[in-house]
Amino acid sequence: MSKKKLTERDICSKYITPALLSSGWDLHSQIREEFPLTNGRVIVRGQLHTRGKNKRADYVLFYKPGIPIAIIEAKDNTHTLGDGMQQGLRYAEMLNVPFIFSSNGDGFLFHNNIAPDSKVEYEIPLDEFPTPENLWRMWCNYKNLSPSQELIITQDYYSDGTKKTPRYYQLLAINKTIEAIVNGDNRILLVMATGTGKTFTAFQIIWRLWKSKTKKRILFLADRNILVDQTRTNDFKPFGSAMTKISKRQANKSYEIYLSLYQAVTGTEEEQNIYKQFSPEFFDLIVIDECHRGSAAADSNWRKILEYFSSASQIGLTATPKETKEISNTDYFGDPIYTYSLRQGIEDGFLAPYKVVRIDIDKDVTGWRPDKGMTDKHGNEIEDRIYNQKDFDKTLVLDKRTELIAKKISDYLKQTNRFDKTIVFCDNIDHAERMRQALVNENKDLTTENSRYVVRITGDNEEGKMELDNFIFPESKFPVIATTSKLMSTGVDAQTCKLIVLDQRIQSMTEFKQIIGRGTRINEDYNKLFFTIMDFKKATELFADPEFDGDPVIIYNPRPGESPVPPDDSPNEDIYKPFDSPANDEGWDYEGQDDSDTHKVKKYFVANVSVSVAAERVQYFDADGKLITESLKDYTKKTLYKEFSSLDDFIKKWSDSEKKNLIITELANEGVFFEALAEEIGKNLDPFDIICHVAWDKPILSRKERAENVKKRNYFTKYGDQAQKVINALIDKYADEGVEHIEETKILTIQPFTDYGTPLEIIENFGGIMQYRLALKEIENQIYTA
Repeated sequence: MSKKKLTERDICSKYITPALLSSGWDLHSQIREEFPLTNGRVIVRGQLHTRGKNKRADYVLFYKPGIPIAIIEAKDNTHTLGDGMQQGLRYAEMLNVPFIFSSNGDGFLFHNNIAPDSKVEYEIPLDEFPTPENLWRMWCNYKNLSPSQELIITQDYYSDGTKKTPRYYQLLAINKTIEAIVNGDNRILLVMATGTGKTFTAFQIIWRLWKSKTKKRILFLADRNILVDQTRTNDFKPFGSAMTKISKRQANKSYEIYLSLYQAVTGTEEEQNIYKQFSPEFFDLIVIDECHRGSAAADSNWRKILEYFSSASQIGLTATPKETKEISNTDYFGDPIYTYSLRQGIEDGFLAPYKVVRIDIDKDVTGWRPDKGMTDKHGNEIEDRIYNQKDFDKTLVLDKRTELIAKKISDYLKQTNRFDKTIVFCDNIDHAERMRQALVNENKDLTTENSRYVVRITGDNEEGKMELDNFIFPESKFPVIATTSKLMSTGVDAQTCKLIVLDQRIQSMTEFKQIIGRGTRINEDYNKLFFTIMDFKKATELFADPEFDGDPVIIYNPRPGESPVPPDDSPNEDIYKPFDSPANDEGWDYEGQDDSDTHKVKKYFVANVSVSVAAERVQYFDADGKLITESLKDYTKKTLYKEFSSLDDFIKKWSDSEKKNLIITELANEGVFFEALAEEIGKNLDPFDIICHVAWDKPILSRKERAENVKKRNYFTKYGDQAQKVINALIDKYADEGVEHIEETKILTIQPFTDYGTPLEIIENFGGIMQYRLALKEIENQIYTA
C-alpha cells in the first residue's frame, strides 16, 4: 500500500515507533503514545452537560517516568514533515519540555528550544532520531547540572505499581520545585486551585527529596485536624512507619516524616511552644499547607515556627495567595514558582464549572427600620435605625428571612435531586443552627425518615463534627444538607457536593475562592461534573473583581415566584444586565466571624416581619468561559456559522461524511446540545433538522416523517426480499432512535435483525460488507433527500 494512503496511526506504528525503538527508547517506560494532557472542558446547558475535546499529544517521551523531555506530533503522509510542529510547540509549552519533533513518516523536523546556536529547527532522517541519553545530556548541559544535582532531579517518583502518571500541571509543579531546591532556593511558593491535588503534589515532592536523601527530616504543617488526618491516611500513606503525627504536645524525635497542626506545637505561653524541643536544625524541609491562613502574617505564632526553623527549605502551598497591607505570602516566600488557577482547571476539564443562582431579598436591598418602640420576640426594644444586609443574622435576625431561604433551597433540591449534597454557609453558629431548624421544617417528610438529612457541622458541636466524614464520603447517603459557618470553608474534600448556598456576607477574595473550592471537584462515578452556587448575600459580586480567576457558566436571578432552578434557555438580555462591581467599603481582607462566636454583640430576634424575593437573574458563559446573553438557539446559530459557511456547505459536509455521528459529536464538543434544543423545538427530531432549522430557518420534519417518506418512494425494490426486510428494519430503527444507531454494525445483533440471521448472514444477503455499507449510505441519502 502507498504510504500516502496510510492513516496517522499507521504512520506511527510503521515508521515513528520503530525509529524510536532503534534509537534506544524503551517502549514501556519512556514512550507514551496518545498521552492525555487535559480532560476536555465540561460544557453545561441547563441540567445537561458534555465534554469539549481534550488535548492529547501523539507521543510524550520521558527520560524516566515522571520526567518528560520531548514531544512528537505525527501526521499522515499527505501532510508535510513540519505540519505538526505548531501543535507540538503548544503541548511542549504545557509540559515545559525543550525538544519537539514533527513527522509524517518520511523523517523528523526537530525543534530544539535550548539550541546553543541560532539553528533551532532542522530536518533529521528516521534512522538518526536522538537517543534518550543524547537529549538528556543536552538538557543537563543547558542547566549546568552537576552529577549530584542530576541524581536528585532523576530520583524516581512514588509508584503504586500502576501506570498512573501525575497530571501535566502536577508534573510541572513537582519538577519545578525539585529543580528549585537543587538550585538552592529555600523559600518556595506553589499556587494550585482547590481540587487540583496539592497534597498529592506535596507528597511526590517530599518522597523524591526523602528517597534521594536530600532531605532527611520533614515537617508537614496544617491548621485543621481533618487536613492532617486526610493527608496521613490518604496521600502520605506510603511513608508508613517513618511517619508520625505530633499530638498531646509530645515531641518524639525518632521519626523522619512529621505531620502537625500549627496549634499542636505553638501556644501563648512559652511552655506550649513545643516546637522548641526540636533543635533549629532538626528539620531540613517544611511544607506548609494552606499557607495563606497563618504563615502569611508576620506577627503570627505560625510564622514564628518558620523563623525558628529558618535553615530548612520551606515550601508554601495555597489555592489563594494572600496579599493585603498587613499580610503577604510573596513577602515571605517570594513569587510563586508555579501557578495553576481555577480558570485553567475548569478550562482543562479537571475542575467542575458552576452555575450561579442569585436571589436578592427585599429587606436586604431596601433595608428595614423598626417602628418606634418596637420590641423583638424576647421583649428587647430594637434600636431605631435602618438595618441592611450587613446586619442580618449578626445584629438582627428576621425569622421570616431564614424561612424564605430554607424554602428556596428546598424548592431547588425538589426540582433537581433532593439527595444532592448541599453546604449552606451561614454568618455564625447561631445562624447555622436556625437555618438547620428551618430546613428540617421544610423537609419534614425526609427528616422524619432520617434525622441526619439536615445537620449542623460547626466547630462547637461534636455530634455535627462526627458527621463530617459521612458528608464527605461519596457512598454515604446521609447527611445531605450541612449548615456551617467557617468549619467547612476549607480543607473539606466534598467530591459530590452539587449545591453551595451562600447566606454569609463574604468580602474576602481568599475566603470566597476557598468556599467555591468545596464544589469544584469532579466525580464522574456519581455524575458530579458541575455544581450550583445559590447566593443570597451578593457574595458572587466578587466575580467582577480582577483578582477572581474562574468565571461561572451561568448566573441566574429568578423573579419573585419563579423556580430557583436556572432554565435551559436564557430570556431577553435586557432583563439580565451584567453584575455590578462589588462595593469595596470594607476591603478584601475582612474575614468575618469565626465558628467560635467569640465576638458577642447585641442581637435582636424578630419573628413577624414579612420578607420576599426582590430580583433574580441569568447569564450564560460559553464553551470558552466568555459571557453570553443570547438564547440557546442564538448561541447555537453562532456556533454553526463558525463551522459551516452556508446551508449548502453544511449539506455537502453532512452528505460526504461516512458517519453522521462524527459531525454530531464534534458539534456537541463545541457546546451544541441537541437534546436541549429538541426539547425546545420538538422531540424526535434529527440533528440534521435541528441544525437546518436553527441556523437557516428551514421547516422541520420528525424522524418518523422522514422514515415514512423514504418508504413511500419504494426506492429499495431493487434489493432482494431478505435485504429489503433488513432495510425496512433499519429505517424503523432510525425513526425510533436516530441515525447514529443505524450506522453501527452491532445493531444487527439485536431484534428484529436477529430474526433475519446472524450479522454475517445478513451482510452476505447484500453481497458482502462493502455492499452493505453502500446500502446504508443509500438509506441515509434517501432519509435526507429534500
